[in-house]
Amino acid sequence: MPSSATESTAGAADAALPMPLGSLMRAHVHTCPPSAPVRTALETMRNMSIGSIVVRDAGGQPVGILTLRDVLDRVALESGVLDAPISQVMTAQPACLRATDSAYDAAMLMVRRGVRHVVVVDASGLLAGVVSERDLFGMQTTGVRHLSTVIKNASDLPAVEAFGREIQAIARQMLLQGAAIAPLTAFVSSLIDLLTERIVQLEMQAADPNLKICWIVMGSEGRSEQTLVTDQDNGIVFQRPPDRSPDEVREALLPIARRINEALARAGYSLCAGNIMASNPKWCLTPDEWRDRFRDWIDSGSPEALLHGSIFFDLRPLTGALELAHDLRAWVVQHASRNRRFLHQMAANALRNRPALGLLHRFAKSEDGTLDLKMSAATPFIDAARIMSLGAALDEVRTEARLRGSAGLLNVPVREVEAWVGAFYQIQGYRLQCQARSIAAGLPPSNRVDPEQLNDFDQQVLKLALEQARLLQRRLALDYEL
Repeated sequence: MPSSATESTAGAADAALPMPLGSLMRAHVHTCPPSAPVRTALETMRNMSIGSIVVRDAGGQPVGILTLRDVLDRVALESGVLDAPISQVMTAQPACLRATDSAYDAAMLMVRRGVRHVVVVDASGLLAGVVSERDLFGMQTTGVRHLSTVIKNASDLPAVEAFGREIQAIARQMLLQGAAIAPLTAFVSSLIDLLTERIVQLEMQAADPNLKICWIVMGSEGRSEQTLVTDQDNGIVFQRPPDRSPDEVREALLPIARRINEALARAGYSLCAGNIMASNPKWCLTPDEWRDRFRDWIDSGSPEALLHGSIFFDLRPLTGALELAHDLRAWVVQHASRNRRFLHQMAANALRNRPALGLLHRFAKSEDGTLDLKMSAATPFIDAARIMSLGAALDEVRTEARLRGSAGLLNVPVREVEAWVGAFYQIQGYRLQCQARSIAAGLPPSNRVDPEQLNDFDQQVLKLALEQARLLQRRLALDYEL
C-alpha cells in the first residue's frame, strides 16, 4: 500500500475513472474526406505533430482512420500511393465507441482489436472525438497492437505460456507509472482473455471438429476484473450430437480440458482450489445440464449452496460456440429475476460479509491487525451488484456495468451510483498496489493490509470507500427487507 503523499496521488486520481469517454477524448480532431490525397493527410499529420487523422464522410460519420502504423504498413513501401485517395490506405470501419462508454470499454476494445486509437461518436453516430492509448494510460504505452498480435499468433503452448508470465510484470510496471485502474484492469483482463483463447484454440484442435463447444469463464475472470493475482474459474458448455450421450462427449473433452487448465497454471494462473474448472466433470455440461444445475440453485438451493455457487452467476462465454453460453446466460438471468425467494437468500448471504468499518468510523481489523481488501472491501460491491442486476433482469457481468445498469432500472440517483462505482475502483486500486508491494518484496501477492501503516490521506480515502460499501448494503437490505 502507498505510504507517502506521492504514491497516494495516483490512487486519488483514479476517483475520476468511471467518467465516460466524452470526458477523456480529444474533441478537436483533424479530419479529411475519403477523397483527400494521402499526401495531404500526411502533411497535416506532420505539420500538426499528430499520430492519426480521421476520415469522415460528408454527413460527419467516421468511415476510417489513418495512423502512423498504417503509414508504415501501406504507404511508405508502396510506390505511387501519395497521390491516391486516402480511402485506399485508411483503416476502414475504425474501432468506435459512444461518448457515454467508459475508459474500461475503450481499453478492452484496444486490446481486442489490436489498435491504439478509438474513434468516439455521439448518439447519432457522428464523429465526436478520438481517444488514444496514451490518453488512457498516460505516458506508459505498452504497444497494445504488438501484445495482442503476439498472443493471437503464438503457434504452440510454450510460447503462449511464456507470454502469460509477462502479463503480471507489465501490469506492475503500468501501475507504478500511474495507469488508471479501470483501463489497467481492462487491459490485463483482455490480455488474459486472449491468452486463454489461444490456449483453448490450440488444445481444442484435438477435439471432434463437429462438436459445438464453448469455453466459459466465471468469478473475477468472468467479470473481467482480474488483479495481479488470479486463479482459474472456468467450464465448458457443449452440445450433444444426436448419436452420442453427454457422458461420452464429456469423457472425450475432459482430458483436453485438463491440458488447458494445466497450461494456464504454467502461464501463471493457478488451478482453482475449489476445482471449479472445465476439467471437473461437474462443470463440463450440456446446456440442459447447466440449466438443471442453475435451476437447483435458484429454485431450491440452500443459502450455503448459493454462497459457494454465486460466482457461477458471473458466467461469461469466452471462445468457441458463444451462442451456447449466451443463451444459457439469458435463461439464467430471466429465471433468477422471477424468483424473489432466491434473490432474498442471495441478499442475506451478501449481507453476512460486512465492510471492514466498525463503530465510530474505525477500521474493523482481524486479530492480526490487518483487513482483507478483497473480502472485506471489494466483495461487498461485487455481491450487491450481482444481486441488483439479477433482480433487474440485467444481462451484465462487470460490477461497474451491473451497478450502473441496474441502478438506472431501479431509479437510484445518479450521484449515489457514481459514488459506489468510484469507491469500488478506489478499493481495486489499493488492492493492486498492495499486491504489487508484496511481489516487489518477494512475497506472495496479498490483499491484506495494516491500515495503521497507511498515511492519513489513504486512511481517510479507504474509510470513505468502505462507507460507500456500507451504504450500498443498506440499500440492499431495504430492498429485500433484511
